[in-house]
Amino acid sequence: MSVAFRRESDDEHLEPKFELPIPPGPNLVTERGLALIGARVEALEAVLAGLSEETEIKRVKRDLRYWRTRQATAQLMPVPEGDAVAFGSTVTFRMGGKERTVTLVGDDEADPAAGLLSFTAPLSRALMGAEVGDEIDFGGKAGAIVVLAVNG
Repeated sequence: MSVAFRRESDDEHLEPKFELPIPPGPNLVTERGLALIGARVEALEAVLAGLSEETEIKRVKRDLRYWRTRQATAQLMPVPEGDAVAFGSTVTFRMGGKERTVTLVGDDEADPAAGLLSFTAPLSRALMGAEVGDEIDFGGKAGAIVVLAVNG
């Protein structure tokens, strides 16, 4: 039978809806990050309770699956101690003549504009283990980063 005479459902023309991708690796979180995930789950559950339109229900359920998975797999990390940069540390450094301060956090808590950098970001990985005064190679440049302060 010709395709022209076949009835197609409207759903065949819609973009497929995929699950939200889970970042690879461990789901390390700070206390703040764990609280943010919990708040997100609660907010989505509240929204879901008030929905009646099927498309919105599906979208919110998909988001809720992501956040519940993140909540279930969260590994709360202790507050860092010592002088070396670790997960949860706030680091002040100089790079390219500019001083900058970032805190190394989990993937879901990251907000680079607010100075919250995912521990999986290249800059975070370069800073891990560094201490005050260390010069770190980054972006193909030797000594591109100078660590000025590390706080737990």
